[in-house]
Amino acid sequence: MISLNNVTKYYGSFLAVDHLTATISKGEVLGLLGPNGAGKTTTMRMLTGFLQLSEGHITVKDINVGGQPQKALQIMGYLPESAPLYHDMLVFDYLHYVAAIRGMSGSRADDRIKTLAELCGIENVMHQPIAVLSKGYKQRVGLAHAMMEDPEILVLDEPTSGLDPNQIVQIREIIRQIGKEKTVVLSTHILSEAEATCDRILILHQGQIAADGTPSELKKRSKSSRRIYVGLQNPAADAADLLSRLPGIVSVTQKEQADGAMRFALTTNGDTDLMGPLYQCIKATDWLLTEFYQEKESLESIFRDLTQ
Repeated sequence: MISLNNVTKYYGSFLAVDHLTATISKGEVLGLLGPNGAGKTTTMRMLTGFLQLSEGHITVKDINVGGQPQKALQIMGYLPESAPLYHDMLVFDYLHYVAAIRGMSGSRADDRIKTLAELCGIENVMHQPIAVLSKGYKQRVGLAHAMMEDPEILVLDEPTSGLDPNQIVQIREIIRQIGKEKTVVLSTHILSEAEATCDRILILHQGQIAADGTPSELKKRSKSSRRIYVGLQNPAADAADLLSRLPGIVSVTQKEQADGAMRFALTTNGDTDLMGPLYQCIKATDWLLTEFYQEKESLESIFRDLTQ
């Protein structure tokens, strides 16, 4: 559906996107994840034809975006981070204006606007000025604008930026609903949003792909350190020393708790499964075990490892 081949963008001497190559399948919800300045917005603007590439090429359904940007845009809807809305217009009038620009009129425009109002949850604000809407509703109106021609591909740049938690959940639900029928590319630096919404994630760092895969695949591939927590009742004085001798243990910290209990945090190298050997070590010493669990690998920790 979408192919990026050695996509590169310079701003003067600054390299914003560095020979990025990736493919996006039909019906996939792809998240571009990365810290500020990673190249997410620049990549999206090149994908939608709003920026020229310095090197490489992008094809959308075999259409060269650089050579035929207008043709490519006919099958794409684009919502930039700040939705380009006319704030002095009523929502109803604005959407009819967008429909007219796209060559839609009469019952066709009415039916499409009604469908979008239901999908985006804006039925109750259709006759309000856009200026008085909350940012969450403005984003929904922008989403309806981007989807006016029922595009096969939807490109969303930071669609939940600046929204409150309730609005974020609502926009996510809309994106998930849209993703059942369309190819969606969205950029974000909110990790929970990418994990909850996307089928696949590309993590960008300094304009390059640092990781590519589903959220579960990224967690499995991670070689970052992990932490195991152990609680012991009245352990021996050398407990921390004994635990630190286990293979794969990077460090051991301990914290005294009430009634003689001690809590140990064991940092591992992430490559070795220590749950079995650790349990056997504790069992052999006859210490009373009060707590024993391994911290789950999170997308947040993987993101930090790849982008710091």
